[in-house]
Amino acid sequence: MSQKRPIVAVTGSAGAGLSTVRHAFKTIFRRLDVSAAMVHGDAFRRYTEIEFAAQLATARTSGRNLSWFGPECNHFAELETFFKNYSETGGGKVREYAHNAGHAATLGVPVGEFTAWHPLAAGSDLLFYEGQHGGVVAQTWTRRKVDARHFPSGVDRRVNARGIDVAQYVDLLIGVVPAINLEWIQKIHRDCAHGQCSAEETVQTILRRMDDYIHYIVPQFGLTDINIQRIPLVDTSNPFIARDVPTESECAFVVHFRDRERHNFADLLRRIPGAQMTRATTMLIPGGALGHALEDICAPILAELIEQRHAVKQ
Repeated sequence: MSQKRPIVAVTGSAGAGLSTVRHAFKTIFRRLDVSAAMVHGDAFRRYTEIEFAAQLATARTSGRNLSWFGPECNHFAELETFFKNYSETGGGKVREYAHNAGHAATLGVPVGEFTAWHPLAAGSDLLFYEGQHGGVVAQTWTRRKVDARHFPSGVDRRVNARGIDVAQYVDLLIGVVPAINLEWIQKIHRDCAHGQCSAEETVQTILRRMDDYIHYIVPQFGLTDINIQRIPLVDTSNPFIARDVPTESECAFVVHFRDRERHNFADLLRRIPGAQMTRATTMLIPGGALGHALEDICAPILAELIEQRHAVKQ
């Protein structure tokens, strides 16, 4: 953590509701007149879409699971270094990933590929990261090709374990996660709507990435300052036959706070319509109110971080 160069990270899997959180923070930044460097976690993927497809095909031939959640497909060490450098200097190297045709045209690269690595623009007050690994703490391994005389199959052997701790540099870590059945429903409907694959193929993807989800995504939610869990209020007991994704009005949000001393719950309950405390550190927020609630919850924390930054600079 750095009082001089604060880092805010919002972590969770795709479709969890990260965009709602991002828009809420953009509003807070405008209100507080904060210049934020916005970085998306996809920039630290290891492979382009074409490269990932090739890696996945190879993994399948050996019965090995591979997913965007795990260390083999991400630059965890580079992400840790980037956070470290920003916390110390306000800079670092970053790149951008082309998510769609419009974004690709803006960046000047094909869809599913990256721009070149480049220095982060100078002059930001804080770093805002949105992605899957903003609080990842894990062991990663380098790989080397073993001697084919001893291993004719030419398999890779894992060597040189290295501990990764991205979370140590984050001043405010927020986890966003839907209930697991809801996450699966969103995944199936999103992929099918985009014509990427059938519902059956998406189920296989869910199964393939489950091990990485358990080991590299879920543990982050034990380190977060604030957890936001989207809970459906309609039947999602069989996510594989659900006809549609529950709307925001058909959901509620369970918000857990790690440090109860950091928040004025009495004031928040007055400000957030329909909110109620279910435990000493847990708040239930009606669907549709999350964006407004996040502004009320997080604006005082950000104001404090910026005040500390100015005090250190002086």
